[in-house]
Amino acid sequence: MNRRPALVFICLLIIAATAVAQTTEAKKVAPATNNGSKSKPAADPEAERIIRERREQAQAMLISLAADARSYNDQRLRARTQARIADALWEVDRERGRTMFRAAWDAAVVADKESQQRQQEDIRQQQSKTGGGGYVLASPPDVRREVLRLAAGHDRALGEEFLNKFKIQKEQEASEAKNARPNPFGTTDEAIGQRLSLARQLLDAGDTERAMQFAEPVLGAVNMQSVDFLSHLREKNPAAADQHYAAMLANAAANPQSDANTASLLSSYIFTPHLYVTFQGNGAGTSQMSSNIVPAEVAPALREAFFRAAASILLRPLAPPGQDQTSSGSDGQYLVIKRLMPLFERFATQEITTALRAQLEAFSSIASNGARQRDDEWVNRGIGPEKPAADREQSLLDRIDHAKTSEEQDGLYFRLALLVAGKGDLRSRDFVDKIEDRELRHNARAYIDAWSAMQAVDKKDADRALEIARTGELTHLQRSWLLAQTAKLLAKSDHEKSLSLIDDAAAEAGRIDGSDPDRPRAFFAVANALLAVNRAVAWDAMNDAIKASNSAENFTGEDGQITIRVISKEMSAINQTSAPDFDVAGIFQALAKDDYEKAVELARGFGRDAPRAAAVIAIARAVLEEKKK
Repeated sequence: MNRRPALVFICLLIIAATAVAQTTEAKKVAPATNNGSKSKPAADPEAERIIRERREQAQAMLISLAADARSYNDQRLRARTQARIADALWEVDRERGRTMFRAAWDAAVVADKESQQRQQEDIRQQQSKTGGGGYVLASPPDVRREVLRLAAGHDRALGEEFLNKFKIQKEQEASEAKNARPNPFGTTDEAIGQRLSLARQLLDAGDTERAMQFAEPVLGAVNMQSVDFLSHLREKNPAAADQHYAAMLANAAANPQSDANTASLLSSYIFTPHLYVTFQGNGAGTSQMSSNIVPAEVAPALREAFFRAAASILLRPLAPPGQDQTSSGSDGQYLVIKRLMPLFERFATQEITTALRAQLEAFSSIASNGARQRDDEWVNRGIGPEKPAADREQSLLDRIDHAKTSEEQDGLYFRLALLVAGKGDLRSRDFVDKIEDRELRHNARAYIDAWSAMQAVDKKDADRALEIARTGELTHLQRSWLLAQTAKLLAKSDHEKSLSLIDDAAAEAGRIDGSDPDRPRAFFAVANALLAVNRAVAWDAMNDAIKASNSAENFTGEDGQITIRVISKEMSAINQTSAPDFDVAGIFQALAKDDYEKAVELARGFGRDAPRAAAVIAIARAVLEEKKK
């Protein structure tokens, strides 16, 4: 019984040995072969022919679309279409690309001018509702910036050409008052802002060298954009960023226009990267460009250079009464020193710290009572330990008890609702219900519920999202979007529930008026959810989305976002979140990879220029970019 396996094993060894011997002998006999035989197997000629034909078709589609774009009446659509086609075709025909980029720039100039006019009209309408008071605005698309980014990514000279044109255009458009108080976030004309924005986009794309070429001419000035660019550069090239920051410190110390807010902006590079706090009078201006605020580990010598430069600015003599032209004013300068004082006490020399403490006491004698009593989160944000949420909540409750008017009290209740809503606390609704003004109470409740919905999706909290979808005061678009996003969250864990939610989202989308551009947005969100849950059925859902888009004249198929706002005499708030599932490009690019011919046929179903152009460019990119890979 035990011999047969042994015999089999021996036979196998003999066979293997024979095979090895034969292989070795073959190696001796076989003639030398070309090294090319080690390359990958030849590709299927038929497959290569199909890929080549599709690339040719994609290029032909783009060239045909470019010819159509020249006759578009919508200048924003004309600019975007021409620029995106030029970008896609650049490697094929650069001269055609340059011509199209220049045509796109000319259209973008007109588009941005029209956008600015609409924005001013929106401001006037909002101010009329608030008695000439506050207003909140969602940022409109900056089309020149889009064209500039695409062009500069291919041709630096073309990018410089557009930047120069932009500077001349802004000089012609300048209408600011000559004696206006400086911007607390640093004076930045729009041409410089465009240059830094472009450099930042190139930096994010991994093109550090080209980013520096565009940014270097304007890095000497201190403003939020220049400091933030250096903070981002430091994440990729610390030595280069620190070198430019050291030069910025020297320029600021020597500049007579530098003020307390200049010192505050400079402090952020080392101590609160991407978080900027400035003060103008008794108010705080804040901007947080990233959720991750981690102090930079710079050399001690560079940190010392900051304290010397900041002290030289903050210790300048007080301006005579009525002659202060700084962005901060005396109250703001007092608050900046108060904010930075813990850093000086911890890191600066005793001599500098003592002098600055004396300056703080001098400003205390002339600062307003409100400035002296301020000890809120923005004075200490990023510098000292933040107050616990419970303490901030109690502080607002105390202020509510001492509010002098119902309007002031309503505003404080809304701020309190925002604070607790940020923790996912349902008490936010209870605080909103205490607002006396009926219109503000209704608008605040809608704002809080929509904001809570966005947070639930960001945190992937499906249970919370479903609760808000069931009880929240949401628009049809917001509820449809929330249901579709929740379906995507549950796609793997509960497939049946996910499909049921998509049906509910489609039903909610169907309740939106046929001419409202929100209707196709909602249906595209439904189709995107199906793309994740049941890809085969997504094709059918696209027919509903395209049908809806053909009935909505103002649907463009891009710039998808959810914007919520509250406007009152006491306070205004706005929140804007991107919603790419509302757009045409993403889903068409995905579908084109599944079935190119079918995607092309779907795109022909659009009756309006804007969504059809977005779909065609997305399909062409899917083919051309696949070839690059």
